[in-house]
Amino acid sequence: MKNLKDLFETQLKDLYSVESQLVEALPKMVKKSHHPGLQKAFEEHLQETQKHKEKLEKICSELGIKPEGKESLAMKAMIAEAEQFVEKAANDNVRDAGIIAHAQHVEHYEISGYGALIEYAKDLGHDAIADRLLRTLDQERSADDELKQLAKSRINQEAQ
Repeated sequence: MKNLKDLFETQLKDLYSVESQLVEALPKMVKKSHHPGLQKAFEEHLQETQKHKEKLEKICSELGIKPEGKESLAMKAMIAEAEQFVEKAANDNVRDAGIIAHAQHVEHYEISGYGALIEYAKDLGHDAIADRLLRTLDQERSADDELKQLAKSRINQEAQ
């Protein structure tokens, strides 16, 4: 990696890998969740995640970048950790509370990744791309807020 352009491309590929891995993982979280509100939140986020992946594909295409080829090891580890937790949870309520915590780890990783990518895009003169990525960042923040509200409203209390 020699410059900001290389870093930008690497981060685009990383986020593409993140979104791709989430498309695979979210249906499993829907099945493992007990609370209907949590299942619904994951189903809705799966649809958003598929759109995020498509948006990244389009951005990469516009820039002449192949998005494949980089695996996000951080995302792979977060998903593996969440899957291990799900298998060890003592009951449905504890499982749901823990799933939310793991999902928020993922959301925060995405939020930081998109935040950095937006700044790189701006610095490289890709203002229109930065604007599109900002809309995705806003959706990731909303998903995090929704998870927090689910936890606070009932799920954490039920896990006690």
